[in-house]
Amino acid sequence: MKLAFASDHAGYKLKNILKETAEKLGDTVIDFGTHSEDSVDYPDFIKLAARAVKSKEADLAVVVCGSGIGASIVANKIKGIRCALCTNIFMAKYSRLHNDANVLAIGARVTSEDDAIAIMQTWLSTGFEGGRHIKRIEKISELEN
Repeated sequence: MKLAFASDHAGYKLKNILKETAEKLGDTVIDFGTHSEDSVDYPDFIKLAARAVKSKEADLAVVVCGSGIGASIVANKIKGIRCALCTNIFMAKYSRLHNDANVLAIGARVTSEDDAIAIMQTWLSTGFEGGRHIKRIEKISELEN
């Protein structure tokens, strides 16, 4: 699978840990930055990862900022993106299973490294259930138009 990653300065370290985990799982990683802990504006980087999913340059994306909130807001501004801010494994599983989330947001200042890895692994290994959820996803898409 091809995964896009992006973060701001607060999420930089956790993004790198998650990237390394994804690579160990055999995924291809595209890093859209930031590339240091120097202060930056998260929209500048998060939008690039979300757009990579929209354009199919990447299959899915993982975005990280301090709380995860700003990253999720930015990603969800891109048409066709369903970004889920997940703080536990249950949320990760059901954001994919029922909502077909294509971007995962994680807060580096509120999620431990071990929890973030478990959340991402669950999210990546869970597929969309389809069925009754398809019409709900279609209704979400209609709101973008």
